[in-house]
Amino acid sequence: MTDRRTQLADNLARVEERIADACAAVGRKRDEVTLIVVTKTYPASDVRLLAELGVRHVAENRDQDAAPKAAECADLPLTWHFVGQLQTNKVKSVVNYADVVHSIDRMRLVTALSTAAVRKGRGPGREIGCLIQVALDVETGDAGGRGGVGPDGVAALADALAEAEGLRPAGLMTVAPLAGPYAGRPRAAFERLREIATDLRAAHPAANMVSAGMSADLEDAVAAGATHVRVGTAVLGDRPGLG
Repeated sequence: MTDRRTQLADNLARVEERIADACAAVGRKRDEVTLIVVTKTYPASDVRLLAELGVRHVAENRDQDAAPKAAECADLPLTWHFVGQLQTNKVKSVVNYADVVHSIDRMRLVTALSTAAVRKGRGPGREIGCLIQVALDVETGDAGGRGGVGPDGVAALADALAEAEGLRPAGLMTVAPLAGPYAGRPRAAFERLREIATDLRAAHPAANMVSAGMSADLEDAVAAGATHVRVGTAVLGDRPGLG
């Protein structure tokens, strides 16, 4: 049987080739796109192997899994991303390890996360980068079917992040919607995100991250200008059952 390190190396090489080809197809440089490997449901031993293979950005979507895994891998040169829906009662834990939170979608979360970050000692130079999750199955309102805030709510959240101690507005994130005008049209959805990101940067120039695209649609995300792609299955394999 192929050992796990070889399996991960082979999968990483295939994903790297996909990203490079997607960049070349639209005239982008490969270094314009950062690969974030989503390690949810997989053990810390896989994170260590990924680090040995050169991965520097990893992501988790559940604090109960992320916290012990990040602690076990605290000696590794990794940037930890929290990509799941974040409940306010988890922020005290998340600020211990997350360098970037991808799922800011409401004012209450900004307030709670800021309070926890300040208590943890996050200050200038150590702020948590915060991405606003944009729901593209709605144009207005507080939440879409897969989380996030409608496009009309982005500006106010960005302003709040800019004023919040311990946090900084870092950009936008989205998940290809399953309903609404962009259902089944990931490229169009990601192009819409790019439009919103352009408006955001006009007010907050440093908020230049655009997190979009996963294993199935990373090419569409790269073509639409994503700066970060979140890939799990294509690197780690089909996920074990969670039941």
